[in-house]
Amino acid sequence: MTDDDGPAWPPMFKSFQETSEQAMEQQQEMLRQMMEAGAGGLDMNQLGAMSQTATFKTRVQSGGRISIPDAEREALDIEEGDIVQTVVIPVKRNRD
Repeated sequence: MTDDDGPAWPPMFKSFQETSEQAMEQQQEMLRQMMEAGAGGLDMNQLGAMSQTATFKTRVQSGGRISIPDAEREALDIEEGDIVQTVVIPVKRNRD
């Protein structure tokens, strides 16, 4: 079977799927690297850190600012003034 055997989806859906798959692969690679970095085993601090993460999409605002959604801030107990670490993976660019 080929990719053309399924329903005919608009090109933007295929692009969205490919971008999502690439993001997932990058996250899996990052997780693998974190696990390998733990001196031959899984460091319990890393395991705890993994449970304190969130993945979400947001738009870049003026001045390069991004916003963390309310639900994510609440779930991770993030308050104004807290320092957080971010990993940025471009998803879609609107530069027509």
